[in-house]
Amino acid sequence: MHAAQILAVTPASVLHTAGGSLREAFFMFWDTLWALILGFALSGAVQAFVPREALRAKLGDHRPAAVTRASVVGALSSSCSYAASAMAKSLFAKGADFVTSLVFMFASTNLVIELGIVLVVLMGWQFAVAEYVGGVIMIVLLVLLGGAFLAGRAVQRARARLEAAAGPGHAGHGGHGGHDEHGAAGDQQTPWRAAIRTQAGWADAATYTIADLTMVRREMIIGFGVAGVLAVAVPASFWSAFFVSGHGIWTSIENAVVGPFIAFISFVCSIGNVPLAAALWKGGITFGGVISFIFADLIALPLVLIYRKYYGTRLALRMLAVFWTVMAVAGLITELIFSAAGLIPASRPVQIVPERLTLNYTTILNILFLLVFAVLYWLYRNRDRFGGGDQYAIDPVCGMQVEKSSAPAQSSAGGRGYWFCSDRCCERFDHDPDRFAAPSPARRT
Repeated sequence: MHAAQILAVTPASVLHTAGGSLREAFFMFWDTLWALILGFALSGAVQAFVPREALRAKLGDHRPAAVTRASVVGALSSSCSYAASAMAKSLFAKGADFVTSLVFMFASTNLVIELGIVLVVLMGWQFAVAEYVGGVIMIVLLVLLGGAFLAGRAVQRARARLEAAAGPGHAGHGGHGGHDEHGAAGDQQTPWRAAIRTQAGWADAATYTIADLTMVRREMIIGFGVAGVLAVAVPASFWSAFFVSGHGIWTSIENAVVGPFIAFISFVCSIGNVPLAAALWKGGITFGGVISFIFADLIALPLVLIYRKYYGTRLALRMLAVFWTVMAVAGLITELIFSAAGLIPASRPVQIVPERLTLNYTTILNILFLLVFAVLYWLYRNRDRFGGGDQYAIDPVCGMQVEKSSAPAQSSAGGRGYWFCSDRCCERFDHDPDRFAAPSPARRT
């Protein structure tokens, strides 16, 4: 039987599977295109116009008020997992409570606008509501468990580690100067009521939108691609073996625990894990397993290695254990709540995407929002002319727009300063500055 299956794998069947996977990935992207543009546009406007510095300054403990502030700041931030981890590290290094800085990180990847919009379009409103309800539950669990297991000497050593890495005067990455020298720029930010009526303000909002899309393009491509392969090439028998079914609460527990494991090995972060979640839901994972998988973009293996570099091996392993626990438990609790309320979808999709392009509301919305995207891109390309970008810089490695006053890392090359969303991007720049430092309108600092 196995020999027959192997012999059945022919070049023609491989090409057919590859073609079907690409088709599935394209239609997933097409179905969510307008939602992606809308979500990132709203996120860009929020990041440009909503003041955050006053909130950031009050994160010194993990009492309810500080946790609420951290959650609000996170929800107003970019959805990129790497940028969120770097900003959490930066907040911690500047004096924020460790658990509260992690709350910021969780909120910035699970409570953001664009995630909910894409979930509604691709999977249904129940999953979007569950994402936000479960996100709040997860933050509560993080505060409770984090206060017990992410405290004490391990955290003190991590803070000392960051201070030693920063060098005298808390300099920025690689000793290229700290962020305090730019504090004046951050303090002179235009009030949002005035900024929203200026071309410069909207140019900054457009730049946030384009920069965030640029930053997560790799994750989205991988997410749609892997989801296409899973939806077409992986047989139902595999999912039946991978996800336990038919055992009541034990099925829910096992699936909620396995969901984060898939995120850990898939390397897909940010918005990119939504199409993959749709494929898993079609394959048979429970409602809570889907939610815990979406939560778990913060324990993808590359991010765990980053935690190890930031905070040391011991604390990084504690973080992995605590994160995995709160993600799985939050997914399970969310499933129980939605099951009791009768809100879990009764059927699973036979197919995730339509068979062909048609002139329907999706196509019309995509055309309209592509026009919106064109306007945003024009504002982004002409932000210098409109006076935008005075307090911001474009990370030359990933393309993210960052505030100079709070950028997690900074470097210089050829007599020019560069700001970065994370140490990861700064290290890539320092390794090969000639590759990234070439002057262009899209990388002005």
